Amino acid sequence: MKSVKNIISYWGQLLYLPVNFMSKLSPRDSKLWLFGSTFGRRFADNPRYLYNYICQNSKELGIYPMWISHDKELVKFLDSRGFPACYYRSLKGIFYALRGGVYFYDNYSKDINYPLSGSALKVNMWHGIPLKKIQHDNIHDSFRHPKNIIEKINNYPRNISDEKPEDYVLTTSKSLASTFASAFKTEHVLTSGYPRVDSIKSNAIRCLLTPSEKAVKNRLKEMKTSFDNPKILIYAPTFRASEEDFFEVVDIDKLNDFLEKGNMILVLKLHMKSKLYEAFSSMSSERILVVPPDDDISRFLVDSDLLITDYSSVYFDYLWLNKPIVFFDYDLDKYLSDSREMYYDYDEVTPGYKAKDMEELFEAIEGSLELDIYKKERRALRDKVFDDNGETACERLIEEVKSIMSS
Repeated sequence: MKSVKNIISYWGQLLYLPVNFMSKLSPRDSKLWLFGSTFGRRFADNPRYLYNYICQNSKELGIYPMWISHDKELVKFLDSRGFPACYYRSLKGIFYALRGGVYFYDNYSKDINYPLSGSALKVNMWHGIPLKKIQHDNIHDSFRHPKNIIEKINNYPRNISDEKPEDYVLTTSKSLASTFASAFKTEHVLTSGYPRVDSIKSNAIRCLLTPSEKAVKNRLKEMKTSFDNPKILIYAPTFRASEEDFFEVVDIDKLNDFLEKGNMILVLKLHMKSKLYEAFSSMSSERILVVPPDDDISRFLVDSDLLITDYSSVYFDYLWLNKPIVFFDYDLDKYLSDSREMYYDYDEVTPGYKAKDMEELFEAIEGSLELDIYKKERRALRDKVFDDNGETACERLIEEVKSIMSS
C-alpha cells in the first residue's frame, strides 16, 4: 500500500507543471522576499542568515521577509519569537508563495513552494563551496546523467523542480563563477558571498537558535565547566556511501581515552543526509557530544578550537576563523571512485594535517594544537575562494538582487 502511495505521489509531481505555469499570472511584490531551506524541513544555512539579517533591518531595507516551512512546529517557533513565518500549505502560505517577488533557498525552489513559484526571481544560495563535483558536473548523479531513455523518463518527475537556466545561483568569489555556471547550467551567477559566513566573521547577524541548537549549546557549556579549560574539537564529515567505514577505523574506547588524556571534548556533527545518526549517537559520553543532523553547523564552529573533516565544504567557512583543520581522509580512494570526483587537486586545497587511520588522527590533532604550521596556507586559500571588499555578504547580495529586480 505504501509503495502504491509513493508511486502516485512521485508521478503526481507532473501536476506541478500546469500549476507552475498558471502561477506566472500572479502579480509579484518585489519587496516580499521568501525564504526556505532543505526541502522546507530545516531552519538553516544561507537562507537562514540572510533572513535573520533582513528581519533585523527590515524597515531600513524596505523588504518584508517571510520564512516558508513544511514543518508546522518550526513555524510556531519562529512566530513565537516574532519572526514572520508560515506553513506552506496554509492559506497564508499559499498567498505569500503566489505573491513573493524573490525565492531564496539552498537546494531547490521546492524548499519553499515550487508549483506556486511562477515568475518569482529565484536565487539558489546553495550550501557550500564545492571541493567535490556537484549537480551536472557530478558524473555519479544518476538524475542528471541517466544511462538510458528509461532512466531519463523515470527521472523526469524528480527533475521538474530542479535548477533551471533562468535561476540565479550564489557563490563566494568571481574565481568560482565558472564552476557554478557549469554545475547549474546557468549564466546567472552571483558572487556576493555566503550570509552564513557573516555570522562567523562578526556579530552583524543576531542568530536565533532553534530549541535543539540551544539545548546542544547548553550541554556543551555544562561539559566545558566539568573540565579545566578543555580544547573543543568538532568533527564534521561529509555524506557518502562509505561513512560506515568510520567504525572499522576508529576504536571508540581508545578515542575516549585520547580525549580524556588530552583534556578535549569532541563535538560530532553529521551531515543532514547521514543514515548512521543512531550509530554515531551511541558514541555519546562525557567527552563526546553528538549534534542532531538537522542543526546548523555554523552555530558550533565558533565554539571550537580545531575542525576535523574530510571532503566537506564546511572547512572553507572555517578558514575565516583561521584555526587548525585536520583532514581525516581514511576512505579517500573509495570516495573518489564511488561517490564524487573533485574540482581541485585534493592535497593542494586542504591546508592541514592528513590522517588515514586512528593513530594518525590522534597525532594530527596533537600536532595541530601544539604547533599550527598551516596558518599562511589557510589565509591564501581563503583569499582565493572568497572575495571580500569590507561589506557583509548580506549587504552585497541585497544590493545585487535589488538591482536585478529594478532592471
